[in-house]
Amino acid sequence: MNRLNNIFSSTYLPVFMLWIVMLLSSESSPQTVTNSKDSTTFHSPKKAAIMSAALPGLGQAYNKKYWKIPIIYAGFGTLIYFIQTNGSEYRNFRNAYNIVATGDTASFSTNEYVVRYNGNINQLQEGRNYYRRNLELSYILTGMLYILQIIDASVDANLFDFDVSDDLSFRFEPMTSNYFLASKPTPGITLKYRF
Repeated sequence: MNRLNNIFSSTYLPVFMLWIVMLLSSESSPQTVTNSKDSTTFHSPKKAAIMSAALPGLGQAYNKKYWKIPIIYAGFGTLIYFIQTNGSEYRNFRNAYNIVATGDTASFSTNEYVVRYNGNINQLQEGRNYYRRNLELSYILTGMLYILQIIDASVDANLFDFDVSDDLSFRFEPMTSNYFLASKPTPGITLKYRF
């Protein structure tokens, strides 16, 4: 049964992910919204977030921020390395601690960590707790990176059409205003800026 699960997860999961990517990328061209004045393109933040949730980095590709994709995968690669390293050390310390705690003298000489720490249960417990804490922290940071890249894709899609042109103007103009209770126009100064 375990072998069947491994075959299922190693075969069908990538096919399913590829299907999602193809489905989303077939609609990845910006939608055109036609107004009475002009036609503009609409860049969907929801679509960028869904694409980034399906496959990390896909939302950044939708936003045409390709330089962010290697950074995301470098972060995931580093965190996966720490998960594997801390998980392996945690299991080694846990097994050694269990051998010493149960008093299994037959396994004393065969376990490397029991021999290395001379069966000191306090040192084995400290090592087990240290690597368990680091393993849990690595899982939390991986989840935070996953959520952060989704948020980044959504915010980037929101600001995709934001105009950052060099035409920023700032000027003073005279103004006259007819207030409801005033019997004559009131002079003033208006501050106008355009961005």
